[in-house]
Amino acid sequence: MFDKLRRPIVFQGAKQKAPYFEGWYFKHVSADEKTAICFIPGVSLSQKESHCFVQYIYTYEDEYQQQKTITGYVDEPIEAFQHQEKPFLVKVGSNIFTETFISVDLEDQQMSIKGKIGYGSFKPIESSVLQPNIMGFFAYIPKMECYHGVISMNHSLSGSLMVNDTRIDFTNGKGYVEKDWGRSFPKDYRWIQCNDFEDKQTSLFFSVAHIPFHIAAFKGFICNLVVNDQEYRFATYNRSKLLKEEQKGNELVFVLENKQARLTIFAKATHTGELIAPKNGTMEKSIKEGLIGEVSFQLLDKQTGVTIQDKGKMAGVEIVDDI
Repeated sequence: MFDKLRRPIVFQGAKQKAPYFEGWYFKHVSADEKTAICFIPGVSLSQKESHCFVQYIYTYEDEYQQQKTITGYVDEPIEAFQHQEKPFLVKVGSNIFTETFISVDLEDQQMSIKGKIGYGSFKPIESSVLQPNIMGFFAYIPKMECYHGVISMNHSLSGSLMVNDTRIDFTNGKGYVEKDWGRSFPKDYRWIQCNDFEDKQTSLFFSVAHIPFHIAAFKGFICNLVVNDQEYRFATYNRSKLLKEEQKGNELVFVLENKQARLTIFAKATHTGELIAPKNGTMEKSIKEGLIGEVSFQLLDKQTGVTIQDKGKMAGVEIVDDI
């Protein structure tokens, strides 16, 4: 069990268990920062109907230098889902996802996406027995609504995709991988991800959400910032505090603090598209996500007294409210 939790990329569920969902999030940004594409392969298991799928969200710059976002959902019978642990592989129909490459062959009424993207070495988060993954000790608690895994904060890309009649080169671009599994997405949450800062080695993940916990509920948050080859972790489970949470339209501000550091995050969602999220295992909840948001942060390292600031683009930003 521990080995599996420390490798959240592997399939955590069983195809016979419902209600249940599991989805991987593979994000790719081109080196020229004009194109971003994310693929979300997964399974949806419910009493009514079970299937596997690949969602996509594609953002590009058109001939008028305007940003456009297109999303889609391609489903397959559950029998089209295959997986293995070592080496990791997930297959949905003819689409293959691994730790070293993905091979995509997707087509719907609006898009044709075909090609292969290779991955450089993944940059996983730090883990231990008490914190096997980004969930900390909550990873060991059974029957939680949603579990989360951060698989690679940053890695390089190579290869290209044919999107309709256009070849998109992702060589020297940036990649990121995470995943979710459980019964349902939280009813409301904020999620921010960026690894396209001015310092190209810097990467940030943050999420705050409503967390049902047995007969009660609480607001939980997790944040991982890698800067100057050092990891800063802010989370409910390590006694960090969420000092400020502010939203004005599509703009967000968060202030986090623990004994090690104080972090202020500014984020703005732009050009969002519609994705489908799980509710009791069924993919039926509509959410909005963008791939070209803006993020900046200010970090005060209390141990060294050093303040670090950076700003990034091509950021993933989701703002989901309980409606």
